[in-house]
Formats: sequence, structure tokens, C-alpha cells
Amino acid sequence: MVKRRICWYLGFSLSLTALSGCGSRAFHIELVPTDQSLRETLIQRDTGLFVSDKIAVIDMDGLMINRRKSGLMRTGENPVSLFLEKLDKAAGDPGVKAVVLRLNSPGGTVAASDIMHHRLLEFKRRTAKPVVSCVVGLGCSGAYYLACGCDGIMTQPSAVTGNIGTIFQTFSVAGTMEKIGVKAVTIKSGKLKDMASPLHDLSDDERQVLEGIIQDLYQQFLAVVCQGRPGLSEQKIRELADGRVFTAKQALTEGLIDRIGYLTDAIEWAKEMAGVDRARVVIYHRPSSYKPNAYGSATANTEGLGPLINIDLPDWVASGESQFLYLWQPAVY
Repeated sequence: MVKRRICWYLGFSLSLTALSGCGSRAFHIELVPTDQSLRETLIQRDTGLFVSDKIAVIDMDGLMINRRKSGLMRTGENPVSLFLEKLDKAAGDPGVKAVVLRLNSPGGTVAASDIMHHRLLEFKRRTAKPVVSCVVGLGCSGAYYLACGCDGIMTQPSAVTGNIGTIFQTFSVAGTMEKIGVKAVTIKSGKLKDMASPLHDLSDDERQVLEGIIQDLYQQFLAVVCQGRPGLSEQKIRELADGRVFTAKQALTEGLIDRIGYLTDAIEWAKEMAGVDRARVVIYHRPSSYKPNAYGSATANTEGLGPLINIDLPDWVASGESQFLYLWQPAVY
């Protein structure tokens, strides 16, 4: 039995080696603990004896979507679930005096953005721990929605933010179907039951209903910004909320952010808010992953204004669903 199992492992390993070939990619086999609860790693420590206070860096990278990320021969975490898990760990540790939310995201779905923002406000209410957000690449749409729940917003000089607004996209293959002689047959209980189906062109009634939903969700976004940026009037926010993105300098001038700086500056700012002179900076991660510093948890494909080539479809497209999005769409992940 043991010999058979050893032979199976050897055969499996040889098969993986053969599949990897001479290309640039290789297979990585790693034994991981059965306990996959979050671990804490110290990434920075102020000098001195008996430094017990902590600043927790919590990251939000990539699409904000309430489902597990997946792709070719890989699986990932549910971003919403992971974010809430990290918040709960910081909330349950009395040594954590403040949180730095590191953002690098083009946004995501309306529902995911709203859940994360709501739980962030609950975290602040329950713990009274200050939260500072730091945009290190992209902090657009749903990511800016989330940042508005923080006590202060800092943006890296090279980052972009803003993109306040809501979008819904669908498509129609009705013309193509007609050309190849295929006709869709739909039996429905009401004329709007198959609203926005790609099997037919969008009707005026459907467009009116969808535009109404978009406006409701847009008003919700505006309300979040008004609450998070009390120094801006509602009229000013509406002027800025036309979907444009802002550089760090532009965002600071318009009052959408409070400071320009780097992650280390955000950590110092969080210490000031918490009244802490010296602190240990920690980050949370699964036990199977190594995190050497506060940038170590960044996921792939999260830099720049939007990659030109990517063999993976965006998660919101790959899901096969039309969704209401707080998303800057040139950034495809």
C-alpha cells in the first residue's frame, strides 16, 4: 500500500514536470498547514524596548467582488470575505491601535463595495480605532467608495483616484443571430422578465428601468462621499462625480483626499491619530504565503492604468452575469 502510494506521487510529479516543459512557467507544490486562519507577521518595528502597540496594514487589491477569484490552474480568495476577516482580526487584538487600509483597486461591484464600506464603519464604531487609507496605485470608483469610510485618505504621488459613478453594461447578439438564422424563443411572465438579455436589443422600457436603478445607486455613492468628505459641499461633489479620475495632486486640490504620501507616511499618520509614539507594524496573511513587507500582499496585475494584454477575462465578465458596478473599466483584471 505504501509502495503504491509512493509510486503514485512519483508518477504525478513526473507528469507535472513533463507538462511544465521548457517554458517560463513551472509547477510549485507546497505543503500547507490544515489550519488556514490568518497569521500575523511583523514587517516594521520602531526602535526601543517594550514596543507593544501595533498598526495593522490591511490590503485591498484588485477587483472588489463577492466571490472567490479563479483562473487557469489557480484559485483565489473571496475579496469581501478576506477583507472582513482581516478587519475582525484587527478588532479582536487590543494591541492594534490603528489600521492603515492599503488600496490598489479599480473598484468592483456595487454590492461588494457597499458591504466592505458598511463593515469598515462598523469596525470604527465598535473599536474606536482610527483608519487611514493609502492609495498606492488605483483607488477608483468602489475603492474610493471604501476609502470614504476612513478617517483620512492619503494617495501616493503616482496613483489615481476618483471615478465616482455607477455603470451597467450588457450587449446584444440579436443581429448576429438573425444573420446566421437563429431565433431566440423566450416564455416569460412579464415583459421585463428578460430585461437586458443579450438575446434581444434593449427596449425603451428596459432602458428606462435600468437608468432608474443606475441613478439610485449613483445617489447612494454621492451620499457616501458626502458623509466621508464633510468639507465638500454636495454641489461640489456632484461636479466632481462625472466619472473622471484624478491624479493625486488634482484630488488634493479638489478636496477628494487629505494628503499625498507613501505607505510609510500613512503609517506615521495612523500613529498620530491613535496617539502612539512607537509601534510595531503588522500585516495579516494565510500561513502558506510569505510577506516580507507591507507591499508583499499585492496581487498580480494591479499596477498601471490598465493592462493592454491579459489572457484572463475580467472577473465581472467571466462570471457570465450583467452587474451594477462601481468600477473604472479601463483597468481590466
